[in-house]
Amino acid sequence: MKRVRQPAVAPWRFYLVAIALLALLALLVGRVLSLQVLDTDRGRSFLQSQGDSRAVRTAEIPAYRGVISDRRGEPLAVSTPVISLWVDPTILANVEDLTPLAAALDMPLAALRERLDRYAGRRFMYLERHLVPAAAREILALRVPGVFGEREYQRYYPAGEVVGHLVGFTNVDGSGITGLELAYDDWLRGTPGKKQYIKDLHGDAVRDIGVLEPARPGKDLQLSIDLRLQYLHHQELQRAMALTGAASGTIVTLDSRTGEVLAMVNHPVYNPNSRNGASGDMTRNRALTDMFEPGSTMKTFTLLAALESGRFSTETLIDTSPGRIRVGRKTLLDPRNYGEITVSRVIEKSSQVGVTMIAQDLGHEPIREVFGRFGFGQSLGTGFPGESSGQLPNRRRWSEIEKVTLAFGYGLTATPLQLAHAYTAFANDGVLQPVTLLAAPETLLPGKRVVQSDIAREVLAVLQRVTGEHGTARRARVPGYEVGGKTGTVHKVGPGGYQDNKYIAFYAGVAPIVDPRFVTVVVINEPQGESYGGGAAAAPVFARVAEGTLRLLNVAPDEPEAVAALASTRPGVSG
Repeated sequence: MKRVRQPAVAPWRFYLVAIALLALLALLVGRVLSLQVLDTDRGRSFLQSQGDSRAVRTAEIPAYRGVISDRRGEPLAVSTPVISLWVDPTILANVEDLTPLAAALDMPLAALRERLDRYAGRRFMYLERHLVPAAAREILALRVPGVFGEREYQRYYPAGEVVGHLVGFTNVDGSGITGLELAYDDWLRGTPGKKQYIKDLHGDAVRDIGVLEPARPGKDLQLSIDLRLQYLHHQELQRAMALTGAASGTIVTLDSRTGEVLAMVNHPVYNPNSRNGASGDMTRNRALTDMFEPGSTMKTFTLLAALESGRFSTETLIDTSPGRIRVGRKTLLDPRNYGEITVSRVIEKSSQVGVTMIAQDLGHEPIREVFGRFGFGQSLGTGFPGESSGQLPNRRRWSEIEKVTLAFGYGLTATPLQLAHAYTAFANDGVLQPVTLLAAPETLLPGKRVVQSDIAREVLAVLQRVTGEHGTARRARVPGYEVGGKTGTVHKVGPGGYQDNKYIAFYAGVAPIVDPRFVTVVVINEPQGESYGGGAAAAPVFARVAEGTLRLLNVAPDEPEAVAALASTRPGVSG
C-alpha cells in the first residue's frame, strides 16, 4: 500500500503562530499588570475604588458622654450602650412576610406597613431607638433583609427624680436639652470617631478594616451636691407637700464657707429616665428660675440697714402701739399690740408696724442699697439655663407705701437660691462667697465682704432669737443644736392683685449658730388649711432637713459652754 506523505509545514508559518501566541500572552500579562499592578486610568486604583464603593463603608464610632457625679463621686448621669435598629425601606418593602419582624417589635403588622409606606422611596428609617442589646440581637437574628443595627449610647440617671431638676436630661440623639446636661453640653459631649468595614451582598458587616479616627469620650463633671443630702431634702419636701397640700415647693442648702450648693430639690417631680407626660411645669428647676416676693425674710436685711445707720441698735426701743400704722391709704397691722419692744424683738415677732417705723426713719435708699449689695436683682452666674436674676425696683418716684413695703419684702422678687446665697454672708462672718453648682476647687475664689463681721454676728444673734420661745420660728428648732433664721409669709399675686386666700411660706435658716456652716431656704407654695404661714408650713421642714444634714455631715452637737460663751460675746442682744 502506497503511503501518502504529509506536506511539510513551512517554517515561517510555525514562527508566525509562535509569535502570535507570545503576543497574546504578552497582551494578557500586560492586561493583568494593568489591572492589578500599574496605576493607570482604568488600573488598580480605579478597580479598587470601584470595589470599595460597592463593599467598603465608613461608620461612625459613637462617643461616650462624660459622667456627671456628686461631690463624693456617686454617679448622677451615665451613658449605657444600646443598639438602634434601622431599615432600608426600599429593601424591606419587597419582603413578603413581615409578621415575624412585627411580632418581635411588639408592633401591629398594619402599623409597620404604614410606617414603611410613609418612607417609601427612601433608603433610611429608624425602626426602634435605644434597645437593650440582647433584645436588639434577637430581632437581628431573624435575618430580615434590609434590617440593620447600630451601636449608640443612652443616658441613664441612677438617682432618677431626686436630681432630675438639677442634672436635666438629653434628647434621643444624646445632646443636652435641659439642666446641667445643657449648660455643660460641650464639656460632656465627646467627639465621634470613624471606622471602615466591608459589607456583604446583604449589607451585613463581614470584616472591620480599621479605625480612621478614634472616638474621644466627653469630660466628666463633678457637682457640688451631696447625694445623701439630696435624698434627705427630697424625702422631706415630699413629706411637706403631703402634709400641707401645697402646689409646689423648693428646698436649697448651701455651704456658707464655700458657696457650694449641697442640695437643691423641687416639687412637682419627674423621672428623667421616663419623661412620658412630664410638662414644663414639672421639669423646670424652681430654685433657680421661679421668682417670688420674699416677704418677711427680707426684714433681716432691713435690720442690717438699721444697725449700719448707727441710729439703731438691737436694744433700741420702738413703740408699736396700738398695733397698727397707717401709711398713705393703707393700714398695716400686727397680729396684736406688742407695745414698746426692742428692735431685736421687732424681728423676733416679725412686727409689720415696727419694721414700718424703722423704714420710715431710714428711708428706702439705704434699705435698697443693702438689698443690692447682697446680690438681689443680679444674676448669680451659675450658668444654669433659665436662671432668673430677680427684680430690685429702682424707680424715680416712690409712693409712701412702696418705700415701706420694700422693707418687709414686697415690691421685689428673688429666687430661692438668691435668698439662700444672701443669708450665707451672715453665716460666713460677713463675707459673701460666689455660689457654685460644681465641686469647689481646693483654692476658693475670693469672696466679697458685704457687712462688717461684728454687725453680721449681731444679726445672727437676732436670727437665733427668732427660734426662741417668743419668736415666729419655734418649730424650726433642732434638738442638740442652736439654730437661727427668719420666717416669711406673702400673699400670692393674681390677675386682680394680691389674693387673700393664697400664700407662699418661707423659711431662711442657719445651722448651727455656734459655728455656722449651712444655710437652708424652704419655700412652700400655696399651703392649704390654717397652717399656711412660714412658721407653721416651712419652719418644721427646715428643722428636719437641718437635723439630718448635721447628722450626715458629722457635725457635733453644741456644747452648753459654747452656747453660753457665744451669748456672752454678743453685747446688745438681751435674753
